[in-house]
Amino acid sequence: MNVITLASRKGGAGKSTLTAHLAAFAHGCGQRCLVVDADPQGSLKLWHSLRPVDGLLLQTAERGVDRLLAHAMIEGVDWVFIDTPPTMWVVVGEAIRAATMVVIPARPGLFDLAAVRETVATSREREKPYAVVLNAAPVKRDDRESPVVTQARAHLDGLGIPVWGGQISHRAGYALTLAAGASAAEVEPQSPAATEISRLWTAIERSVAAVNAARSVTAGTQAGIDAGTRVMKTRAA
Repeated sequence: MNVITLASRKGGAGKSTLTAHLAAFAHGCGQRCLVVDADPQGSLKLWHSLRPVDGLLLQTAERGVDRLLAHAMIEGVDWVFIDTPPTMWVVVGEAIRAATMVVIPARPGLFDLAAVRETVATSREREKPYAVVLNAAPVKRDDRESPVVTQARAHLDGLGIPVWGGQISHRAGYALTLAAGASAAEVEPQSPAATEISRLWTAIERSVAAVNAARSVTAGTQAGIDAGTRVMKTRAA
């Protein structure tokens, strides 16, 4: 069972939005998925309540994360997606400790980029593979990144922080589909939003596969982290 923890010290970075879209996409690919809403705000619980009963599972984390993960493993869940709050670091620390990989959403701006460091430090302390995903970015023009995205990527690269090679753009489709209890890929599979989520999911899936393969061969944590990082940094098509 693989656990993807979405974490960021910054509120509004896009953790809940990405958790919902990624979980729905993986579910649509035939994976048995569990969403864990560990944020007291309950955004994903609300989103899930608007969905038809389609087998995508959701649990809240009032009693902690570990108990939920133990039950999920017994029930044959393939992927767990944990949405965390920007505070309550006991819960966040538990979610990061349980993660196969930590995804850190960040808008390409000063405040989000500064907030990345604390989550990175926690991931490193727990020896967990992690990568930043630039979120709510200006839409590409002629397939070229906005200068603010290029600058953000260079800033994080300079700090030795791995960044996904693609981006999640600021698109109305993400919010509109969530309001309907759905996701971009479910409502409009050929849309630019669905394509971005598909590319991010592919990168995460390949990264986790590389992490697991490296660990099984070498029994080394660092080998797994390095393998996952290489995949996530590959430029998205």
